[in-house]
Amino acid sequence: MNGGANLLTLLAILAAGAVLFFSWALLVRWVYRVRAPPPARLIARCADAWEISVYHRPAPIRRFLEPILLCHGLAANHCNFDFEPPYSLAHSLAAAGFDCFTVEWRGARASRRAPKGRGRWSFCVDDHIQLDAPALVDLALRHTGAKQAFWVGHSLGGLIGLAAAQRDQGQRLRGLLTLGAPLYFRYNRWLQAAVRIGALAAWPFAFRHELLSAALAPFLGYVELPFSDVIANPRHVPASLQRRVYAQLISSVSRKTLLQLRDWTAHDVFRSFDKSTDYRAGVSRLSLPLLVLGGSRDRLAPPDAIRRAFELAGSADKTLMIFGSDNGDRQEYGHGDLVFGEGAPAEVFPRIATWLQERATPVEAETASEANRGSEQEAASQPPPVSSSGSASASDSTSASESAPDGERSSASARR
Repeated sequence: MNGGANLLTLLAILAAGAVLFFSWALLVRWVYRVRAPPPARLIARCADAWEISVYHRPAPIRRFLEPILLCHGLAANHCNFDFEPPYSLAHSLAAAGFDCFTVEWRGARASRRAPKGRGRWSFCVDDHIQLDAPALVDLALRHTGAKQAFWVGHSLGGLIGLAAAQRDQGQRLRGLLTLGAPLYFRYNRWLQAAVRIGALAAWPFAFRHELLSAALAPFLGYVELPFSDVIANPRHVPASLQRRVYAQLISSVSRKTLLQLRDWTAHDVFRSFDKSTDYRAGVSRLSLPLLVLGGSRDRLAPPDAIRRAFELAGSADKTLMIFGSDNGDRQEYGHGDLVFGEGAPAEVFPRIATWLQERATPVEAETASEANRGSEQEAASQPPPVSSSGSASASDSTSASESAPDGERSSASARR
């Protein structure tokens, strides 16, 4: 009798604790909610019927034809890029004249609902590459009427872009920009062990840590969590920003994704889940313009790994930028600092915007080109003038000038 009563008491205590934990986490999310005007949420339907959320932030004055595809990394969501100014690359690029589309990969926050007959966590990185990426590109091009887009990806989002560009999507990308995307995974034994433990903790479906991150968020800046220096340089990200980021940015990770990452880190490879496709080898065959950004103190994407990825890329127009004090920046940059570092809005974002603007098509140029084509078609449809003798007359020669497309840059450039 006493044993049963004790069990009921224990269950009641556990239930009350769970209620308090969930209530606390939800309260933290509300207190640290994003207060900037929200972007419009669109839905992109993938070939397997999975619907992913895409957040559209249009430019106040659209100056460039190609839209920007902003793609978050592992265990994140759209807040990776569309956050509160000044720590929001979406706001920064929209102000520069680009329409921005920020994705949430399947499994992240508003993209968690699986289609009927499909397991909610039955996906890996290959699904992002083969199914999510084409749907994202389709939506952005259809919405803007553009023929190509720029891909901007942080960490895993950059790796997805590098792999997707090797497929049919490559023809529809004007350029590709990666921030902290390692491509090589020669990690120390502690980071390898962390990936293995994550895969074990994700059994049987996913590693569910978003509420835990939210619950711990208010204490950041007062205490340093384990592995926090792997995610970012804590001295470079203001404590108040750390709390908001942890409360809003974190998403769950499927076990299948973690198993694929375990394979990458254990064998230093970048390949498909079934090991049949070597994505790293395909990077050497890329030809689209490429900007590779890294941080001087990034432990997930160390400068050496970033440089090797840059050297491997086959693009004729490619640029490398490593941010840190050796290059005149105010602080050393870690993994998340490229977006959320205190110096990022002044040091990183302007260089991204400049690189994109130099390769984008100005809206005025496209409008003028369309007008010229219309004038030529109208002139061609008119009958030739008739001379006083009744015979058709024409000028001795007819000339038309057309702007040649910009050629690829013949040399690669690098920022030390």
